[in-house]
Amino acid sequence: MSKGYWSQLDDLAVEIGGGGDLNLRGMGRTASGDDSVRRYTISYFWLEFSVDVLAPAISSSSFTTRFSVGAFLIAALSAWALVPQSGDLASVHGTVRDAHGRAVSQAQVQLQGKDSKDVLSATTDAQGLYRISNLQHGTYVLRAVGGSGTAEISSLALGPNESKTVDVVLGSAASSAQTTPQFYDEPQFTVSGVTDTTNLGGHGSDTVVRTRESLAKETAALTQPTAKGAGANASATEKSLRAELDQTPGSFQANYRLGLLLLEHNKADEGMPFLRHAAEIQPGNALVHHALGDAGEKAGDPLAAVREYQRAAEIDPSEPFLFDWGSELLLYHAPEPAIEVFSKGNSRYPKSARMLIGLGAAAFARGATEQAVQRMCEASDLNPVDPTPYRFLGKMLRDGNRPSQDEIDKLQRFVKLQPQNAEANYYHAVALWKSRKDPNDPAVSRAESLLARAVQLNGKFAAAYLQLGILHAEERDFVKAIADYQQAIQIDPRLEEAHFRLGQAYRQAGEAEKSKEELRIHRQLAQESAQQIDRERHEIRQFVYTLRDKPTETH
Repeated sequence: MSKGYWSQLDDLAVEIGGGGDLNLRGMGRTASGDDSVRRYTISYFWLEFSVDVLAPAISSSSFTTRFSVGAFLIAALSAWALVPQSGDLASVHGTVRDAHGRAVSQAQVQLQGKDSKDVLSATTDAQGLYRISNLQHGTYVLRAVGGSGTAEISSLALGPNESKTVDVVLGSAASSAQTTPQFYDEPQFTVSGVTDTTNLGGHGSDTVVRTRESLAKETAALTQPTAKGAGANASATEKSLRAELDQTPGSFQANYRLGLLLLEHNKADEGMPFLRHAAEIQPGNALVHHALGDAGEKAGDPLAAVREYQRAAEIDPSEPFLFDWGSELLLYHAPEPAIEVFSKGNSRYPKSARMLIGLGAAAFARGATEQAVQRMCEASDLNPVDPTPYRFLGKMLRDGNRPSQDEIDKLQRFVKLQPQNAEANYYHAVALWKSRKDPNDPAVSRAESLLARAVQLNGKFAAAYLQLGILHAEERDFVKAIADYQQAIQIDPRLEEAHFRLGQAYRQAGEAEKSKEELRIHRQLAQESAQQIDRERHEIRQFVYTLRDKPTETH
């Protein structure tokens, strides 16, 4: 083929690429209208035809013939360039993981064009990886289905020749279009702020208030741990994720996992920007909003935390998300909103014991003790071998009045199921003792046996020794009562009630000086305790909330 011919075709260059592809460059501008190199796939037939047939004809023919053949080649190649080739087609690839960040194999990933009925699909491999290629540019809906749940991205835009990474987390509603709460239209309350006021309000004595605080904290402790952002080698994982984000800052999975990793290692302030970026990449992802709630709580911003928990529960009203929302409300003294959320959770998940526990703790915080007891009893019926509902029931019992027969029966079941549990023996004993009609009631001797069993099982059980002392003092056996109180004080020297009751027992036994000393210690401890409570109340934060058709409250 002559050199002059190629010059006449405006320096048309033909470069053979790998796999039988040809790279064509020339004619001043590419077919796409820019100055970049465009690739065309041309079969070897055209190459052979050009070399074996056209080249000899060009070499031996007149200029007119050569020009005509050249024009034919240019026209043919130009027409070919106008047809979408593999270089115009887009692709989507990524990883499918579950809510805990684990790769999901054999998950089905589907892409469907916005205006098309055709569905393209792929199956993830052992590492959770998938790829869908040869896609025309446009807007798609991506859906993923696996054993641990589903996910959907309702608007995924692909440009020509774009290769997009889309990581998917199953078990969450990842649709950017999903903004409407699913489990009810709107809450019947609004949390508008948070205050540091020392007026806790509430019902009952300081002892009851402290029990209310304790139950709220223990309810919040029932929350499930956040999905881990890394394995054992957190430092290496963090470095790897940061390197990945340097290359692909728009990776949802990398932003989400790095945010979780930093949150897990008490770097909430550092992790929140990554979680927020993940939320921007996949708007409406419940997992991300829940993680942002955890971050807000750890960063000391309960208002931001409760709003993120609410958002997560509205997007995905799952049991964990509803429970954590209700727990956050309860923890910051919003019992009525907490009752509403826990009630909705209980109606959706009637087999959730902790939802009933939260509902009972919120009712107790509101002063509705009978309702609180009923909810705890119902929780214990769901899984009778679980000690948690009995513990809540027992703690409410200590500060309450005469127990109901239902309470006594539940705590009796607790000790029957777990006779080697010191707390089971103790709580049943307290229930029997509080139910006594007089000192000669058979319940008293049964309670004494249970308390003796409790301290036998746990020699450091100060509360059980204290209760034994109270029982013996009522029987006017002050020798035993004094010994019981002394044992309780040895275990816990700051047990105020033990010092007070020991002083009373010494007075009854005729030991006036010892009585005065114990009562002095009691007064000192009570004063220190009051000061500590006052300091704690200055640190307590509580939500300011408005109930529909009711004024603002700060319980």
